[in-house]
Amino acid sequence: MEESDTDTPKSRNLGNLALIWRFAVRYPGRIFGAAVALLVAAAATLAIPDGFRRVIDQGFSGTDGDISQYFYYLLLIVVVLALATAMRFYFVSWLGERVVADLRVAVQRNLLALDPKYFEENRPSEIASRMTSDTSVIEMIVGTTISVALRNIVMGIGGIIYLLTLSPKLALMLLLGIPLAIVPIVILGRKLRNVSRYSQDRIADVGAMVAETLGAMKIVQAFGQEQREGDRFDAAVQSAFKTARRRITIRSLMTAIVITLIFGAITMVMWQAASDVINDRITGGAVAAFVLTGMIVAGAFGALTEVYGELMRGAGAAGRLSELLREVPEIRAPADPKPLPEPARGALHFDDVTFYYPTRPETAALEDFSLHVDPGELVAVVGPSGAGKSTLFQLAQRFYDPQKGAVTLDGVDLREADPAAVRGRIAMVPQDTVIFAASARDNLRYGDWDASDEELWTAAEAANAAEFLKKLPAGLDTYLGESGARLSGGQRQRLAIARALLRDAPLLLLDEATSALDAESERLVQEALDRLMRDRTTIVIAHRLATVRSANRIVVMDEGRIVEQGDHAGLTGNDGLYARLARLQFEGVAA
Repeated sequence: MEESDTDTPKSRNLGNLALIWRFAVRYPGRIFGAAVALLVAAAATLAIPDGFRRVIDQGFSGTDGDISQYFYYLLLIVVVLALATAMRFYFVSWLGERVVADLRVAVQRNLLALDPKYFEENRPSEIASRMTSDTSVIEMIVGTTISVALRNIVMGIGGIIYLLTLSPKLALMLLLGIPLAIVPIVILGRKLRNVSRYSQDRIADVGAMVAETLGAMKIVQAFGQEQREGDRFDAAVQSAFKTARRRITIRSLMTAIVITLIFGAITMVMWQAASDVINDRITGGAVAAFVLTGMIVAGAFGALTEVYGELMRGAGAAGRLSELLREVPEIRAPADPKPLPEPARGALHFDDVTFYYPTRPETAALEDFSLHVDPGELVAVVGPSGAGKSTLFQLAQRFYDPQKGAVTLDGVDLREADPAAVRGRIAMVPQDTVIFAASARDNLRYGDWDASDEELWTAAEAANAAEFLKKLPAGLDTYLGESGARLSGGQRQRLAIARALLRDAPLLLLDEATSALDAESERLVQEALDRLMRDRTTIVIAHRLATVRSANRIVVMDEGRIVEQGDHAGLTGNDGLYARLARLQFEGVAA
């Protein structure tokens, strides 16, 4: 997901933190509890110097025989501080975890609604990185950084007020050093803001590379590219490290400058305070309280420099997640979707369709394409690679809309219908089988989530999958591993066919559904499919022509157009594209 000049300024300001507030405000009780605990903890912290002032001025002076009350006072402050700090930590940590959980769910739900075009133009691995690394940054911001910032602001302001009551002259001297710290914050903060965003992008690159490499580990090892992938990852890590080093260098410089200025001011103030004590203009206890409070104020403002950098990182992360939440699907239900007629018939029509993929706008995948598939008809679509066969399935499921023409299901233009209703009438078996990292049961139930065990086993039997499913260690409850790693290619394909059988849809889309099966399994599955297709409309993308001889109609495509139609015998007798493909496959000779 590339960073553009137009979105960069928006993603580099604290206004992006409003996203966090929108999610946090759902829990006003927790916010109130955290705020009260924070104020009490800050007040208790500021009360400690006053307790020492009382102990020194009245307890150590010897004028009051019983000094216990002053130490009780200090102990009470400590207990209050401990309890308030614990409550603050609980509430803000709870908020941090809850906000991140809600944010992840919201982003994921929005991603699930986006159309395939978005994922063609944006890497899923980088999106996944945003869901992990960026939300982790926000968790830290909500659970720690914002709380620390507010606590230090309260203690800084409260401390200054207390300092003014102790000695206005000394307090004003101390405050002269604080504005000097603002200048490096403003100057270096702008640089830090840019570097923080760039650093987050480099971390996302590392995460994306890890996901990509681990997902293709068999290919990496099969081609002996371990060293190259290691070097490529090392380069990405080094790039992320260099950027992080720039960030921490700027933050370190900010911290050093601010602490030097503030504590230098404290030293000068203490010099003046010593003179005032000698001349009886201030008590020793007041000086001790002033020193402690001055340290608290200095520490509070010094910590704000570090907090500012973390808030910038949080703003960058929130900005990146806001981009995901703002994405609106181009393929969505109209305001008043047209209902599909009942009962479902499964009639699919392509009328004068021209379509360009968003990532390939220079070449038409389909051009002036028309095809009418009647209810109950078995239509096979064949042709060379790139002819546009798979595009028919993409448009039929309304993953895209054609730039020209219309696709209709049972007489309803898909653009006028709810995509969910359209897809609910379609069962799909892709050539590249998708198996989720879940149990066999859940993978089957993707076809019908409410299916009973009896229905699951019936579908498995029909797809010739029951035998190997029964042999799994825990049967249907066996975890199949990442992408079904515990199954063979043929077993994964049969599981996908069983899933489609459970769908029980009026329109079947089969992308060479038996391509990964051995001869015996193919025969059994083909028999099951034949029974299933008798009362349903079926479109089969065929790569092996031997599997489509029994089709009612064979549609031959080339370069996005229909070049021939007919049955196997008629097309073989013509000297066209189908005949040439048939000779290549059946006779093994060149045309």
